[in-house]
Amino acid sequence: MATTADIKKGLCIEFSNDIYKVIEFLHVKPGKGPAFVRTKLKSVTNGKVLDNTFSAGHKIEEVKVITRKFQYLYDDENGFHFMNNDDFTQIYINKEMIENAQFMKAGEEVTIVLKEADEAPLSAEIPPTVTLEVIEADPGVKGNTATNALKNAIVETGARVLVPLFIEPGEKIRINTEDGSYIERIK
Repeated sequence: MATTADIKKGLCIEFSNDIYKVIEFLHVKPGKGPAFVRTKLKSVTNGKVLDNTFSAGHKIEEVKVITRKFQYLYDDENGFHFMNNDDFTQIYINKEMIENAQFMKAGEEVTIVLKEADEAPLSAEIPPTVTLEVIEADPGVKGNTATNALKNAIVETGARVLVPLFIEPGEKIRINTEDGSYIERIK
């Protein structure tokens, strides 16, 4: 049993008959009244985000988790299939459990968070940046380059991103997977 003093980003807790991951937290000690912890929790089963406030010293049920590297194999209409690189076992994860899955390509390594007790998958985290090839790009407008002009492009995974006007189909670009923004062109 943990307390609110143990709350940190990434901690998995059991709350309201579900397992939640702490996304944000803030310890607040007002001048008047007792201290409390303001948290933003994300359900690892359905992806819903909720705000909750715990009073200082409140007991929370911590869920022990382990992380392992898996290789992304393929997806179907319901979710994604991964392979453990150590023992070659395969695992299936629902689409709701992965944020920004549109940037995953086959063969890429993904970190999967598993419940330690029964090794059930809780969530998957793709790398913070990925390198993808541009398949299709809108034509750029000449003379419109004095500002940070951007155009639409489609990368090899099918995701749409905004890229600078000089990016052409066939080029590789690095993308931030958190917000889908262009970082740089890869030579």
